[in-house]
Order: sequence, then C-alpha cells, then structure tokens
Amino acid sequence: MNKIFDKRPNGYQDSIAKGIAAVHYFRGRASYGKGSRDDQIKRLKEEIENADAILIGAGAGLSTSAGFTYSGERFDKYFFDFAKAFGIKDIYSGGFYHFPKKEIFWAWWARSIYFNRYVDAPKPVYKDLLDLVKDKDYFVITTNVDHQFQRVGFDKKRLFYTQGDYGLFQSIKPDCKDTFDNKVWVEKALKAQGFIKDENGIFIVPDDKEILMEIPTELIPKTLEGDDVTTNLRVDDTFVEDEGWHNASCNYADFIRRHENLHILFLELGVGANTPVIIKYPFWQMTYDNKRSVYACLNYGEAFCPEKINDRSICIDGDIGEVLSQLK
Repeated sequence: MNKIFDKRPNGYQDSIAKGIAAVHYFRGRASYGKGSRDDQIKRLKEEIENADAILIGAGAGLSTSAGFTYSGERFDKYFFDFAKAFGIKDIYSGGFYHFPKKEIFWAWWARSIYFNRYVDAPKPVYKDLLDLVKDKDYFVITTNVDHQFQRVGFDKKRLFYTQGDYGLFQSIKPDCKDTFDNKVWVEKALKAQGFIKDENGIFIVPDDKEILMEIPTELIPKTLEGDDVTTNLRVDDTFVEDEGWHNASCNYADFIRRHENLHILFLELGVGANTPVIIKYPFWQMTYDNKRSVYACLNYGEAFCPEKINDRSICIDGDIGEVLSQLK
C-alpha cells in the first residue's frame, strides 16, 4: 500500500474485522424484531427522529427498489442486441462475459456504465431517504457502485463507496494507484454506437437508426501513458483503493469512533448475502456492543437479525421505497 495511507484509520478493515467476529458470535436462530409491521414502522420513524446519529448501510436492494434493475425492461431496452448475439440474460452476468474483441467489450461497458451511473434512478427512493436523514448526523457505507447517493444530494464527505465506482477507470498496471473519471469517454463511446440524446440530455436508442455493438479501435480507453484500463470495481485483489477511497474509509472510522457510546441507529437497507461481512455483520456486532444503539433492517424477503439483539432490532420485510414513503 502507498506509504501515505499506512498510518490512517481504515474503516473498511475495521468493519471487515467486526464482520468476521460477528460470523462466529451470532450463530443460532434468526429473529425478526418485536411487534407487528405497523408497530415496527412507527418505531423506526421514532428512532430516525430521536437518534443522536444514523449510520446507513446500503446494498443492491436499495438500488433495485429505486428501479435500477439488471434484467427485464431496462436490459431489453439497452442491451437487446447483446442478448440476441451472445445469449446474455442480464446486465450483471454480462459484466463477466468474455467478448470476442475489445471493441465489443468496451461497447458493452460504455452502456453498462452510463445507464447504471450517469442517469437518475427511475424512482425517488434515494431522494426520499435523503429527506428523512438530511437534518441528522448521518453517514453512509455502501457496496453499491452507481453513485445514486451523490446524484440526489447526499454530502460526499459522508459517503463511503467500499466496492468502487462505475464512473472510474483504473490502470491494469499494478503499480498505478490512481483512478480516472470516465464520463467523457462513455459519452463518446455511446455516440459511436449510434445512441442520441433526447431533449433532457439523456442518451436513448433512436427509432430510425441501427445501433452498433462495438466501438472504433481508437476509442478503446487508455491512460495518458497509453496503458490499458479496467473498471474500478472490487472484483479481485487488483482493485485500486485511491486517495478518495482512503479519505472516505478514514471518515467512516472517525464517524464510528465519535458515536461509539451514543444513541445510534444502524439503518441497513437492501443488504443481501453476497457481502454481508462489509455491512450486515459489522452492524450486528456494533449494535450488540453499544447498548444504546438500535439496528434496523429493511429488505424484501431478507429482514432478520440475531436473537441476541432482537430486543433492539427493527426488521421490516417489504419494498424499501414503499417503507420510506410511509416513514415520510
């Protein structure tokens, strides 16, 4: 790791450590909070109003609730040609497909990045969440890479994107620890495929023009030094944790430290089973350690908590957007 970061607090590593500890400690029967659904929604509203601070942990379920689905209508609208040519069924699996040439690979990624990063979510779920917490002392840790928190106005200094950002590239050279904004490139690559902008400046598929499934060779993205790039997403140990990432990790650690023994609401939204050690398990552990804290889990079909913190937990099974609307 770069020497500049060696002695700074690392909220990510601390969170992982708490998560690993929780895996061994919270074994046994799952619980589902106390009271009816209406009772738990009422209690959550009171906690949001009365807590000294709110730590939001957001997973893919939050963006799904906001309309950022990776299959169905959105996939068919923007990736219909890839589906026909390669049999790809959804945006997620397409990200791992071994395309036959770089020009096709980067055509795919230009679309995937743009329609999952540079447009607003179809539903106002993130805006509703901001309305609920904007006057509170809050912080957000998220495994989402779609930038929707910042797009609706969340304070950048109160956000920690642990797994990267669709809007950044990194060099494939392991000694390069910088990241690079990709918006200008993405727009050029979409235009090269035949996408056009509508009256609101959003790229759309034209009715009267064929869409190309590749970009010109000269548009394949490179660093200024001419090296190949890849997406800044945590898929293996080559993921670049740049200065911005470390600043956010440090801010997260500082937020935890400052509220260690206060009345804090750990508000978990749409965190599934893919990476529970980053958010879910650490939230359980921190709730158990701080007897003044409360854990809340909003998730469709996966709202539960360990028995050991059931008396201080709120578990609401349902669409996150609908629950946030009720809270407002």
